[in-house]
Formats: sequence, structure tokens, C-alpha cells
Amino acid sequence: MRIEVNGSEREVTGPTLHAALAELGWSDARVATALNGAFVPKGVRRETLLKEGDRLEVLAPMQGG
Repeated sequence: MRIEVNGSEREVTGPTLHAALAELGWSDARVATALNGAFVPKGVRRETLLKEGDRLEVLAPMQGG
């Protein structure tokens, strides 16, 4: 299915947010996720289903000041 990831269209096969993150290379990364503008906690990513056209934002923590 086609979803938007950080502003770019991507093709993913996984049906859940957890599976899509793994497919996109973020399976072990410490990231924050938002689906269609709503924050998705790590604990519910395995149950969060994706659908065609969803908008996913993946944010990694930054250090510095």
C-alpha cells in the first residue's frame, strides 16, 4: 500500500505501523511516531493498522543545544 512517510510517498507491505517501521528500517530505532497527525505510543504500534493514503511522521530525538 502507498503511504506518506515524512512527506514522501512510500510503498509498504506491512499491515501495521510496527511492520511498516521495520520495513522502512526503523525497527530498532528510538523514534516518536504520528499517524495522520495523532501521536502513536510505542506500546500500540503492533495493533495500529495502516490504510492506503495514511500520513506517517517518524521523528528521532536530537541532541544539542
